[in-house]
Amino acid sequence: MPISTKQKRQQFRKLHESGCFVLPNPWDIGSARLLQGMGFRALASTSSGFAWSTGRPDNAVGCEDALAHLTELCEATELPVNADFEGGFANDPAGVAAHVARGVATGVAGLSIEDSTGDASAPLYDMALAVERMRAARAAIDASGEDVLLIGRSEGFIVGRPDLDATVARLVAYAEAGADCLYAPGIKTREQIARVVKEVAPRPVNVLMGAPGLSVAELTDLGVRRISVGGALARVAWAAFLRAARDIADNGSFAELGQAIPNDAMNQFFRAP
Repeated sequence: MPISTKQKRQQFRKLHESGCFVLPNPWDIGSARLLQGMGFRALASTSSGFAWSTGRPDNAVGCEDALAHLTELCEATELPVNADFEGGFANDPAGVAAHVARGVATGVAGLSIEDSTGDASAPLYDMALAVERMRAARAAIDASGEDVLLIGRSEGFIVGRPDLDATVARLVAYAEAGADCLYAPGIKTREQIARVVKEVAPRPVNVLMGAPGLSVAELTDLGVRRISVGGALARVAWAAFLRAARDIADNGSFAELGQAIPNDAMNQFFRAP
């Protein structure tokens, strides 16, 4: 019997109550179903991975396409899906709220709102506006009556503002504005992570692992509740694709194709039970 959206959301909230889990980031139906088959307990969308799959750079996908993609992912898997909802596809709180309401309707179990502006001269929203945007997202979820987690993201470390004190202050403010889980992509050291976990406790913390670094066990020991990989799995896939394509184009060689997974193995992954 198919699992309901309500059950997915209940399961997702339960995952945040104790322990640590990894929610890898698929970018299409195939990658979502493969990750489900590998035993992961939840998934998260990736704005970059999806954008690249459509021939666009990150942050160049509009709200309509993002909503359609999230609906597709949620329908394709029995796992809870956390939405990378970027900045809510609006600057003003009212616009964020309207889009979040539509995001909830896609079937996601969690939804993140970040505080980056896309403007290199002022890469983060003013603190007061950022908090109002988070409050608007919280109000939209509450008004829906659905049990969807709100994730508050502060992007300072990945937009050229690596100030831990300022990042912590923003995360604490987002928690007070109603965020259920906090996330500061770009923090990497044990000291940075431990401080964020301490400052926003008891709310759970998400850590991004987009490159080699601390292990799941080490992050668990630091009190991290969930780990995502952003566009890293998509980049790994693209790297293999580019190596093989460049070998053909530059050398007239098909040697890299020897690393490919066999057809039968792929068909077996996707064969209906």
